[in-house]
Amino acid sequence: MGVPQTRTDFSAADYLAWESEQPEKSEFFRGEVFAMGGASRRHVTVSGNVFSALDQAIEGSPCRAYMADMKLRVLEDEAYFYPDVLVTCDPADHRSDLFMSAPTLVVEVLSPSTAAFDRGEKFAAYRRIPSLREFVLIDPEKQSIEIYRRAGHDVWELHDIPPETPLALASLEAEIGWDRLFRNLD
Repeated sequence: MGVPQTRTDFSAADYLAWESEQPEKSEFFRGEVFAMGGASRRHVTVSGNVFSALDQAIEGSPCRAYMADMKLRVLEDEAYFYPDVLVTCDPADHRSDLFMSAPTLVVEVLSPSTAAFDRGEKFAAYRRIPSLREFVLIDPEKQSIEIYRRAGHDVWELHDIPPETPLALASLEAEIGWDRLFRNLD
């Protein structure tokens, strides 16, 4: 999450209208608008690696992968986020140009300035999305991966992925190799 804008009384409709006219992306959470900062080379590299691996893994399925410029609406929290990568299998999402609403998988690549929010309030909001089955956090600096899987209606299980172990995504019946996720970080 970035720096709050000066106006904090936006409705979701106000935000969508305002943001469509802005040169930079902003997220919206509980009436506040947050400017998004630029990402590091390592962050962008890992995000790209995840997207390309997922895009290839789900080819031929009803699912599609989207990157950081696609908004995700969390209706239950009146929020709009820009996840680093998301996958949705919902036909209505595939027809939407403005935002996705029914992701199966969300991936956030951590950065020092956003890690606490991504793990905390953002994940709390994501957990309220009924379609979401898995949430992945990737730390490019530590080269670590955590995956949260929905185990019940309000139950999420954390799985730490040991180094060099492929990331198995049960929701998509897909696997991404460790070396593929962290490729080109040198």
